[in-house]
Amino acid sequence: MQPPPGPRLHWKDLLSGIVLRPSATFWQMRDHQVWAPALIVTFVYGLLAVFGFEKARADVLRASFADVLPAVLITGVIMVVAGLILGAVTHTLARQLGGDGIWQPTVGLSMLIMSITDAPRLLFAMFLGGDSTLVQVLGWATWLAAGALLTSMVSKSHDLPWPRALGASAIQLVALLSLIKLGTL
Repeated sequence: MQPPPGPRLHWKDLLSGIVLRPSATFWQMRDHQVWAPALIVTFVYGLLAVFGFEKARADVLRASFADVLPAVLITGVIMVVAGLILGAVTHTLARQLGGDGIWQPTVGLSMLIMSITDAPRLLFAMFLGGDSTLVQVLGWATWLAAGALLTSMVSKSHDLPWPRALGASAIQLVALLSLIKLGTL
């Protein structure tokens, strides 16, 4: 039996809860939208993502600020749009597999999971480059963590057993692997 959803978490508690207490956080937030934190965190992640790719970082560091600013802002917007699309696909698959969750929490939480789980890899890639062994190991580890968190979130948000929740998360996980992780691995 599932616990009843709780009151909406403050953004600080939401972000730390995804990492430190994911199960309780996903139960509590299953009926609450998280647009503000999801959009802001994903946009900031997108701004920094430019610096996590070897060639892009070199191009950005050589260019003038006026030339770099539009490219960095566009990357932030693209990451938000990609997060929205991938979250919507995950939600749609969860509903097709018998889930009963709400669209807004599923999409918002999946955007947060996507950005938060890749942050350690991105941080090291910004300074060590994507070819570093540490960055490659972190890339695979954070991708596995994203898979576990997405599966848990979909399971809680849509009342699905974990195999179906994993199935609903599969397209988003493959997209994250091919678009973000493999670009630096």
